[in-house]
Amino acid sequence: MTGTGKRWVIDFVLLAAIWGASFLFMRVSVVEFGALPTAALRVAIAAAFLWPLMVLRGHASQLRQHWRPVFLIGVLNSGIPFACFSFALLSITTGMSAILNATVPLFGALIAWGWLGDRPGRSRVLGLAVGFAGVAMLAWDKASFKPDASGLVTGWAVLACLFATLCYGVAASAAKRYLSGLPPLVTATGSQMGATLGLALPAMWLWPAQMPGARAWAALLAVGVLCTGIAYVLYFRLIENAGPARALAVTFVLPVFAVFYGVLFLEESVTGWMLVCGVVIVCGTALSTGLLRLPSRQRSA
Repeated sequence: MTGTGKRWVIDFVLLAAIWGASFLFMRVSVVEFGALPTAALRVAIAAAFLWPLMVLRGHASQLRQHWRPVFLIGVLNSGIPFACFSFALLSITTGMSAILNATVPLFGALIAWGWLGDRPGRSRVLGLAVGFAGVAMLAWDKASFKPDASGLVTGWAVLACLFATLCYGVAASAAKRYLSGLPPLVTATGSQMGATLGLALPAMWLWPAQMPGARAWAALLAVGVLCTGIAYVLYFRLIENAGPARALAVTFVLPVFAVFYGVLFLEESVTGWMLVCGVVIVCGTALSTGLLRLPSRQRSA
């Protein structure tokens, strides 16, 4: 394996580990900050981290020219999803939310089919069906709209995660249609800035009455700088060195890290049914994105 080949493998594993940790850090911070302040501070910290990198690359003028679509897509791609996942983590485990996050390519493929005319073949259609069947299996077992013994209602949390992944899918097609040709760092920085503006007023309105502690602030800094700012840089480098298909596969691996972190640091439990549903979702997603394909039909002589 060449040096470049080794580098993308390292980036791949590191990115999966970092993004998997984002659910842990959000879970720690959301308990004290609340959902909207957690999401708002995450994107604000990421924007502050990415802005100097973009300026040093000489891309500031491009953001000024295209700030409207970049900011709007940022609200859809970061602001709303981060708020939804933060809300969900008040009721469900980090592992379950990460498994639901693996449906992002499913919604992306479905929306690209309907909006951009990216018609899938039979392997991808089967993958969509399998992936959504896995989601239904998981939701049927875990989602309930009646409060449990601790007063939590998991059904709304599951719906929030799925709405977040739907937003990711819409944002991906919108970015392809309206932001093609822009440097990825411009899109990344501008999207975090747009998300910050979109969440600023709601976050201030719902700011916690008691100042959160050092642990919650440290978790927010970690999720903003490490899991958003640095992760974006790694993601774009992975696309450049390994291609978008391999970069997309990170979505399938990060639930492994998220489940591991949840068990290790938060003492969360993982059921066999969760793992089975996770495997079904990942297999369906791999088929729907073309990473796995059905055997081609051989014509008889």
